[in-house]
Amino acid sequence: MLTNMPKDDYRKLSLFDQSAMILFAKCVGFVLSLLLPLLVVRFLTQEDVGVYRQLFLVITNAATVLPLGFSMSAYYFLNREREGRDRAIVNILLFNFAVGGLACLTLTCYPQLLGNLFQNEQITSLAPLVGLIIWLWIFSSFLEVVALANQEARVATVFIILAQLSKTFLMVAAVVWFESVEAIIFAAIVQGIGQTVILFVYLHSRFPRWWSSFDVGRFREHFLYALPYGIVGLLYTAQTDIHNYFVASRFSAEQFAVYAYGCFQLPLIWAMYESISAVLLSRMSELQARCEKREMLLISVRGMEKLAFAYFPIFVFLMILAGEFITTLFTQKFAASVPIFRVNLLVLPLYCLVLDPLERSFKELGFYLTKVRIFILVALVISLSYGIKHFELTGMIAVVVAAFLCERAIMLWKILKILGARRSDLALLNGVFRIAAATVVAGSVLLLLYWIAKDDVLAACIVLSRRLLEILGTQAGSEFAGGILFLGICGTLFATIYLIMAVRFGAVASEDKDRLISIVNKLKRGFRAFKMRLVTSH
Repeated sequence: MLTNMPKDDYRKLSLFDQSAMILFAKCVGFVLSLLLPLLVVRFLTQEDVGVYRQLFLVITNAATVLPLGFSMSAYYFLNREREGRDRAIVNILLFNFAVGGLACLTLTCYPQLLGNLFQNEQITSLAPLVGLIIWLWIFSSFLEVVALANQEARVATVFIILAQLSKTFLMVAAVVWFESVEAIIFAAIVQGIGQTVILFVYLHSRFPRWWSSFDVGRFREHFLYALPYGIVGLLYTAQTDIHNYFVASRFSAEQFAVYAYGCFQLPLIWAMYESISAVLLSRMSELQARCEKREMLLISVRGMEKLAFAYFPIFVFLMILAGEFITTLFTQKFAASVPIFRVNLLVLPLYCLVLDPLERSFKELGFYLTKVRIFILVALVISLSYGIKHFELTGMIAVVVAAFLCERAIMLWKILKILGARRSDLALLNGVFRIAAATVVAGSVLLLLYWIAKDDVLAACIVLSRRLLEILGTQAGSEFAGGILFLGICGTLFATIYLIMAVRFGAVASEDKDRLISIVNKLKRGFRAFKMRLVTSH
């Protein structure tokens, strides 16, 4: 049953509480979604892995770009125009339905578009089904957005978890039982149909007769608001993913698979960013309407600190253990992905800058960001066109990282100028500097121990895993289990040192300490109660 939290209760939730709900859902989704790539590399041939990655590159790009950010505009219209909420929903759904249907029709009539792009006949035959997935995913993706825009973080949490649970179950079943790319495609179609049904149920429960509120004039206004951000989103996707198409056009499907897993992005990392960003979108819109720029800056810094607390140590840990991380997850077949992965990791620290909510709160920034990304994209295409003839895979990803760093620096400068930030505001980043210091200390200790004892510890982990699996009557998966154990030992050591240093350097806010202590105390009380029930039952 869908639950509706009263708005007054919702507003009592802090940024931490709201973000924590969404982050919890994203973390659950992360754990579930990680199963699919692990199984794909083990059940499909390397060529099929490349085909799978190419097809879902097109699907995810199309589902992101074609709606032109129309769904995201719900954060703006559902919080500012209470009387026009139904019209905003109709506008979004009609637009998403139209662009998704057009994509489906195009790939059905001209399937060779994808086949020629990737030089693969198998992709040509699957193009109509890819078009159907794009249509369903564009339309049903509004489910999570509308719940958050309606300020129902708890309901959105449930939707995110259920969607990822069903998606993982369907696709994993397709991989394990059928071991084919076609089976994964059909599983994605079933997922899209199910999520669409849930979307209609939610809309009916929250916005009765929403479908009867279409207004041509409001649609035009809505479109003009969303268009600049949609173009920016298109440019951003082109900027971040166009290198994949260059690589796919030159290299084989097997080599593309190596490149794709080198560009692997941990879902948990982006889940944290999206959790903070999704909550800030509505908050920033309200503050900007009241011209409270100083408060916008302060909230952005708090969001940056929370992301830095996780991103900085993850960045250092993965840079040190990149080889073991990639080969454990994706087998030794993808050892060549490691240098690509390390270069791609360089963008992670800059994602602590939560710029998206600020960019959407000021209309003028939409047009400015559009111009910046056009410039960056042109420079990127020129560089990739040269690089495709002279660079190997690592050089291609280096070009992309450089372009991202330039775009981030330009937008940060512009936003700080609009918010009226001063040099003295650098003091606001003291928490971030303390986090960086704690990370450097923990990373230095880990790196030293890694150089001294890595081979011995890893070998011992694999031997121990093999013996434990033999007890269970199998020897399969000992390399994976040993690698996970090794990463777990290193991670535990690193995290312990990092947390001790973070507390010692004052990098943990007092309010966060109180929350963590409260969570620990609740867990202790729950454990004691469980223990007492066990004793009583006996």
